[in-house]
Amino acid sequence: MNTSQFESVVEFLKSLQDDICQQLEAVESDGNFKEDAWQHDNGGGGRTRVMNGEVFEQAGVNFSHVKGDSLPAAATAKRPEMAGQGFEASGVSLVVHPDNPFVPTSHANVRVFRTIPKGDEPSHWWFGGGFDLTPFYPFEEDVIHWHQVAFEACQPFGEDVYAKYKKWCDEYFYLKHRGETRGVGGLFFDDLNEWGYDRCFEFIQAIGHAYCDAYIPIVKKHKNSVFDDEHKQFQKYRRGRYVEFNLVYDRGTLFGLQSGGRTESILMSLPPEVSYRYNYHPEEGTQEARLYDFLTPRNWLA
Repeated sequence: MNTSQFESVVEFLKSLQDDICQQLEAVESDGNFKEDAWQHDNGGGGRTRVMNGEVFEQAGVNFSHVKGDSLPAAATAKRPEMAGQGFEASGVSLVVHPDNPFVPTSHANVRVFRTIPKGDEPSHWWFGGGFDLTPFYPFEEDVIHWHQVAFEACQPFGEDVYAKYKKWCDEYFYLKHRGETRGVGGLFFDDLNEWGYDRCFEFIQAIGHAYCDAYIPIVKKHKNSVFDDEHKQFQKYRRGRYVEFNLVYDRGTLFGLQSGGRTESILMSLPPEVSYRYNYHPEEGTQEARLYDFLTPRNWLA
């Protein structure tokens, strides 16, 4: 991947951030995104946009383009041959925490990465990303819609792409210490370069644009649903699982912190209000109890 190609991806990512923010603002009844522009110590920087409103308790949409002289441990753990190389990375990462417990939390990310060798070593590049859904209350039709959009976005790139990246998502967003998935999945991919630059770039554009097609209809469907304090308290409890995953397992969080990224932007993914209850188990037969069965990976499009 040459410099011109990398810059083309960066320009797309900036426009994707703009587009997603506009679509989320169109659904929000009371609020707009506020932007913090920041600079990275080694070059580059980013735009962090956060909205706190009535529909979205907190929605954060980040664009970043950072550089470094040496790859952090999170990037070389599985690629020791790249240790010591410089790097350049750019991406859009977003997490939306709705106020209404019947609207799921959602996450999406598309990113590009390339190494900058200091000697005669070969350069490496790849794309990564995906999107996943974390409901608090189980609505099967929402999850089917979410996965149908994911399936259709993947279809032009191969019959097996959706199944492969859906499985990867189920396995990645899994809390080993809890024995449960974080949500109902979607797509996750990394190290994508085998299709060549042009087709890989087309794929992350398709995934980036599919996110709003998958999420916005679900938000519109449930944003005015009536809920009570019991629903809200369960939402806050389940948000604790989100915090556990992001702080214990998430590679993006680790990479951002290890590479000297902006801490406020990296931890923007955490929900504004969360609670923990010791050894809590929902009452059998309730909607809350049904959620735990709902989190078992399955073929939603069967």
